[in-house]
Amino acid sequence: MANSYLSRTNGSAATLGTKYTVSVWLKRSGLANSAYHYIISHDAGGNPRTHIRFQDTTDDLSWYIRDASGTGTSLTTSRLFRDTSAWYHIVCAYDSTQSTASNRQKIYVNGVQETSFSSSGYVAQNTVSPLSENSNAFKIGSFGGSASNYFDGYMSHFVFVDGLALTPTSFGETDATSGIWKFKGPSGITFGNNGYHLKFENSGALGTDSSGNSNNFTVNGNLKQALDTPSNVHATLNAISTDQTLTNANTTAQHSGSGDNYQTGVTTFAVTSGKWYCECKVTKDNNYPGIGIATTDASEASLLGNEYLGETTKSYGYYTDGEFYNNGSTVATGQATFATDDIMGMALDLDSTQNTLKLYKNGTLIYTQNLADTPQGWYFGCTNQSTRTSARGFFNFGNGFFGTTAITSAGSNGNGSLFEYDVPSGHYALNTKNINTYG
Repeated sequence: MANSYLSRTNGSAATLGTKYTVSVWLKRSGLANSAYHYIISHDAGGNPRTHIRFQDTTDDLSWYIRDASGTGTSLTTSRLFRDTSAWYHIVCAYDSTQSTASNRQKIYVNGVQETSFSSSGYVAQNTVSPLSENSNAFKIGSFGGSASNYFDGYMSHFVFVDGLALTPTSFGETDATSGIWKFKGPSGITFGNNGYHLKFENSGALGTDSSGNSNNFTVNGNLKQALDTPSNVHATLNAISTDQTLTNANTTAQHSGSGDNYQTGVTTFAVTSGKWYCECKVTKDNNYPGIGIATTDASEASLLGNEYLGETTKSYGYYTDGEFYNNGSTVATGQATFATDDIMGMALDLDSTQNTLKLYKNGTLIYTQNLADTPQGWYFGCTNQSTRTSARGFFNFGNGFFGTTAITSAGSNGNGSLFEYDVPSGHYALNTKNINTYG
């Protein structure tokens, strides 16, 4: 989460300073915005220093090392990392004892070694890394030299192995059915003196080391635990398909400026069957924001431009002034209105004889819309208008947060997800586990 990080100072001598492995599963939220997004860094204000980060204007991955003499090298991928809906498995294996320079640093993404680099500088042979050396301080999710340039997104299963350069198969494997690279719990690994395994499974102590070394971290800032994991990806708003400004791991939508009259964003996942639920806390500006559903049909693709939910035939939108729209017309008027901090709930039923969209205000059903057509699929979405620049929609897709604010009282029927109010019977959060089971 932005503005938060973990910190630690090594208390033991390195097992072997010339070899280490960093393995982390991560999901980006913010992209290139003139700030570096640091995964891990060591910088005491001089030499040596090390950092692994996403670049500030390009979204490539850079592994920078400066030795004790001040000589710096950068290994930077040609590949860009701009999919904010995907979990990436990043492995950086360091072995400076190798005689061949390109064997001293290896980067793997989702089990495959990166071989194309825009910059390919490698450390000198037998260079000792500060990441595993005694008394050296470093940070996960921020820059070591200052409290700026935070990582923006999610991390899972952060592993550091002191003394071994391992391959990705120690931390992941290819699914035999789908062929997709998936998480595998590290087992049989010798972590070394300063090694650690951060599972982030204890919400009250997210810096807890599970390796057995007790190399625990200090939590800095407002770091939060999320239910989104590499094996269960939750929906977010799709940064590619909207001009809206998306923040808080792409769960908060606001109009990006005074350009387009309307801006509509939709979720990263669409569904064709099943029963689904989400919540949206609003900051109201006149009659905006509005929430609703939109079809995936190609004929309605213009919705992703400058149209509003409910403007097209196969989209429906409910707005904070109590107006419900479809096909550019008011279908229902004078319904329940919403004030700032009210929570709009949506329950989409695609399994009953009559498909319906039900809308809730602070847990109470206020409106039911029968869905007459059967499109290719449905997205959840949000619309804001250019003159209502303070209007925002804070979505909770089951992670238990509206932006950075946790829900105050978990409702029932969450089926492993966390919502403010009771989930309608038989409905589920929009995530990959539920889609595979019920969608």
